[in-house]
Amino acid sequence: MAFPSKPILRAPILCTLAAGAVMAAATPASAAEGVLQNGAIGYIITDLHWAGYKTPDAKAECPDGKVNPWGPREQFKVLYPDDGKRSVMDTHFAFEISSWFPDADTPDRFPFYEAKGKYSTGLNLDGKVGPNDFTTPDGEPGVDNQLFRAIGCVENYRPPEGTTTFYANKAIMEERYNRMLIEITGVESLDNDNDVTVTMYRGLDELVADATGERYVSGGTMRIDARWGNKFIQKFKGKIVGGTLTTEPVPFGQIPWSSFSLPTVQKFHDMRFQLRLRPEAAVGYIGGYVDVETWYWQTMKSESTHHQSNGQTTLNSLYKVLRKNADAYPDPATGRNTAISGSLEAKFVQTFIVHPPGGTVAAIQDEDSGKKVNK
Repeated sequence: MAFPSKPILRAPILCTLAAGAVMAAATPASAAEGVLQNGAIGYIITDLHWAGYKTPDAKAECPDGKVNPWGPREQFKVLYPDDGKRSVMDTHFAFEISSWFPDADTPDRFPFYEAKGKYSTGLNLDGKVGPNDFTTPDGEPGVDNQLFRAIGCVENYRPPEGTTTFYANKAIMEERYNRMLIEITGVESLDNDNDVTVTMYRGLDELVADATGERYVSGGTMRIDARWGNKFIQKFKGKIVGGTLTTEPVPFGQIPWSSFSLPTVQKFHDMRFQLRLRPEAAVGYIGGYVDVETWYWQTMKSESTHHQSNGQTTLNSLYKVLRKNADAYPDPATGRNTAISGSLEAKFVQTFIVHPPGGTVAAIQDEDSGKKVNK
């Protein structure tokens, strides 16, 4: 199984994975016992970005060019030449409308560089090895990640310098809306356990940072948002094998996603987790088939054309590529796929989860439902 790292070169990735395995093996059993409470352990998200593959010169994954050259400003100059007869309605507004109401069928006037090559991080979502699948940098075939094919050569989405990655993680640090946490219950061992339950919540409290303010430490506490975060409470069945948690896919899942203080969501079909667990942290993937319309509208709502220009993201062009590479959940009426395979690389630190007073979250959910009915 492959787990997130900074996939610059193959050798460093293997070293990183080996080091992680050594750390997990060297972790004393007493450390795990210290964070397991009544067979439960909690983790809070600290880093999140779309999975892919990146080399220093980008030639392996972006042979057509390191990044897409046609950002919003470049396209605008070509589409609306300054001939002295322009109006705001016919230029700026027209360009914005083309992004808010994209057309997947009309051929694009501008070239768009899709990610190519053999490698990508991510998950094998369908259990098969297909002709369009990628291979992980350490040699696992069958990675379903067509979202990477669409965004892998868009500078905004190339971590760590991509502005989308930067602002997404900044929001995790600063905004409680993105405060995603998971609680694993029924745990007998963080090494091997054939039957555990993973419950996802949204938290209420600040992350605990170290003295630099840039890294997060384990051992804090986090209250559950059982009211406004109710829709994000979701359960997954899973197992732990060799220190790796794998959950069964759920038909539909969603996670909170806010950038520039604009709350939105990311929606997945067949959502699942795959995480390497340690007493103090967890690292791995959240994967599934990403709803194309939700992904697109989340970006449109969260990032203005100005912010899209920082990383050469022209969304009306990207929309065509997303639709072209969508590979799951066809619309019954049109036959066009509505979802695209993808994964998020995620990092968590351990936290002690504080359940609401007066009962479990499930009880509070039932109580809230009763209040809504009575109203």
